[in-house]
Amino acid sequence: MSKHIGEVILNVQNISLSFGGVKALSDISFDVREHEVRAIIGPNGAGKSSMLNCINGVYTPQHGQITFRGQTFSHMDSHQVAVMGVARTFQNLALFKGMSVLDNIMTGRNLRMKSNLFLQALRLGPAEREEIEHRKRVEEIIDFLEIQAYRKTPVGQLPYGLQKRVDLGRALALEPQVLLLDEPMAGMNVEEKQDMCRFILDVNDEFGTTVVLIEHDMGVVMDISDRVVVLDYGKKIGDGTPDEVRNNPEVISAYLGTGH
Repeated sequence: MSKHIGEVILNVQNISLSFGGVKALSDISFDVREHEVRAIIGPNGAGKSSMLNCINGVYTPQHGQITFRGQTFSHMDSHQVAVMGVARTFQNLALFKGMSVLDNIMTGRNLRMKSNLFLQALRLGPAEREEIEHRKRVEEIIDFLEIQAYRKTPVGQLPYGLQKRVDLGRALALEPQVLLLDEPMAGMNVEEKQDMCRFILDVNDEFGTTVVLIEHDMGVVMDISDRVVVLDYGKKIGDGTPDEVRNNPEVISAYLGTGH
């Protein structure tokens, strides 16, 4: 599986984040290269989700900066992040349970829609053409994720593994350059995990999307990542290829020391 890993697309520099005196992240730096699968791992409470929240503008770090495609920000604004091409899935599903699979994935297209809401509501001229174009893209994602059979099913009626797939579809609908995945395999059985791994690798491969993922399952991480950054208690304790990280004594003791 030789793929071309490009230049640095995202650079996290000296990020520190505290909540009321409690340090969630201490002086964290790492980079993400175009077209790679970059994993962030670490025991519970290591600061992994906080790190993603800094990247996509949910949290404002007290120190440090983030450079995305050559532009440097001390604070990312979450709308602006999405417009720039960073999409994210969530650990606890934020899907619209009563809406169909198709409509949930359509909501991911909203940022891409140029015509105003009034025209959209009336489906006039440009808005109608645009909607047809967006629907076509959404249908392609549904085919890609092999969920055609559930297009019209309310998401709340689907098994958990498929709901996670819809969540991925909604993020893909944004056509992101960078996809942030927050524990995409959490709560899945072995078969669902294998499916999700395959889709993540396909997204990376076929769409050329850069993937940053948080994952607890070390086997999964070692299988699908190009590089891994390891956090423990808000500090960075390892960074490198899966093999380098796997053999790093500090990483081994952090995992063994917390009952992993």
